[in-house]
Amino acid sequence: MTENPAIAARVRAAALLCRAGRARRAAVVLALLVVAPLAAAQEAKELLHRAAIAARSLSYTGTLVYQHTGRVETARLVHLNDGGSEFEKLVNLEGPAREVIRSNGEVRCYYPDAKVVRIEPRTFRNAFPSLSPQQQKTLIEYYEMRKADADRVAGLDVQAWTFEPKDGLRYGQKLWFDRATGLLLKARIQNERNEPVEQFTFTDISIGGKIDREMVKPTWPPAPPLWQVHEAGPGEADTADTGWTVQAAPPGFVRVAEGYRTLRGKRAPVAHIVYSDGLVAVSVFVEPAAGVHPIGLLQQGGVNVFVRDADGYVVTALGEAPAATIRQIANSVTHR
Repeated sequence: MTENPAIAARVRAAALLCRAGRARRAAVVLALLVVAPLAAAQEAKELLHRAAIAARSLSYTGTLVYQHTGRVETARLVHLNDGGSEFEKLVNLEGPAREVIRSNGEVRCYYPDAKVVRIEPRTFRNAFPSLSPQQQKTLIEYYEMRKADADRVAGLDVQAWTFEPKDGLRYGQKLWFDRATGLLLKARIQNERNEPVEQFTFTDISIGGKIDREMVKPTWPPAPPLWQVHEAGPGEADTADTGWTVQAAPPGFVRVAEGYRTLRGKRAPVAHIVYSDGLVAVSVFVEPAAGVHPIGLLQQGGVNVFVRDADGYVVTALGEAPAATIRQIANSVTHR
């Protein structure tokens, strides 16, 4: 059959248009693949920044529940921003009495049953619901952010977001933000099976109500008569160069404390190094080998523990991180 030149030309033109259409669609898809992660990262950055500002700048009071390794603790939290200065009071509502007073860069912990006051600087891991710059950086760089369910927490409308680790070397996070103010009202660390490892949540909260300085003052004087006053440095350890280091810490994990600890049941101080990505901390202990001790991976709730021998020493790494992370850290501990 003789080909009709007019029809053939139309077919070729249609084919060219189809190819051009596919190319345009491919270009659009490629552009979306490039732009979408950037947009999500920017959205995460703005969301976390708003939550961090809300935690610092707002005054609020509420009941806070902390769940960890099968334990549940309830406390009353009062936070005051007075002309740019922060003051905070946290009082346990059950179990042993404890009162924590935070004012600017100092933390005072009162234990009335033991008649002890501990004074220490604010640690590398901020207290809920605050979000430090390091915590925000870690969530943006090492997690994929996805919008989750709309919900209610402490009677307020919230929007939940999930943060899934990109590298598999850390646990996932789920955060619930107040729609009106951006304040973080609930936070959960969850393992590879989406099981809760640790959770903070407000069960009731009043944001922006009248709070005065009297409400954030300690019940006792700074140094109560007949009480012991202990002033601690970062990590509650004697700061010192232990001679040990972690050569293969996961990306984002940095050394935040190093020194020696006196541990119950140990005759001599034990070398202690803490690595953190701002969200979780991993402790490394190094001590001379003595007697029989377990070797390998252990699990205590959401905490993984890995123990190994190292040329006459025992290295123990533990933290709220996947087993692969704890093993990697423990296996890379070496003399400097």
